[in-house]
Amino acid sequence: GRVKMSAEEILVCAVELGKNFCLYFDELECDALCKEKTLHRVLRNVNSQLLVVRPDLNVAAFEDVTDQEMQSGKGMHFSIHCYKTTTPLAGMPVAFSVRVEDKSYYMCCERECGEMIVRFKEGEVPKEIPGESNIIFFKKTFTSCCSKAFKFEYSMERGMFLAFEEEGYLRKLILKKLSKDEVDETMKISL
Repeated sequence: GRVKMSAEEILVCAVELGKNFCLYFDELECDALCKEKTLHRVLRNVNSQLLVVRPDLNVAAFEDVTDQEMQSGKGMHFSIHCYKTTTPLAGMPVAFSVRVEDKSYYMCCERECGEMIVRFKEGEVPKEIPGESNIIFFKKTFTSCCSKAFKFEYSMERGMFLAFEEEGYLRKLILKKLSKDEVDETMKISL
């Protein structure tokens, strides 16, 4: 009888310790995102066009790309940096960077004249991100039945997603508000 008793007591202690330890840990993790893995992908829209970043022109747009252009791969081979998350429901936190002419550019969002603009700035993506960041997007499946395509929600303005809009012959990368319960094909991105 006595041995059992002490084993139970030890168990209870361990569980309580465990609980406190986890809680403490969770709080720590919420404050910072740590890079977990990096995927190397091209980003395609619903028309199978590739996202191409042209820093010299300050433009990112979905374009028809020839096989030859794709091999040279200027501004279209993205690194998708995945960060650890304690809130998987929001989606996987990711940051995007792309190499052009031996320089690295990262994607971020900035407010300009009252609207949110997607920008590419020279520099590397940080390994750790303390708290909020204008480079983080939440990767979500596009629709529940379509697990191959994604939409990317801007972490600092919920309901705003990466999308494209036609501007003349350009299909420019923009941030766009998703109206409730709507399926917006311009937000559909395949990796």
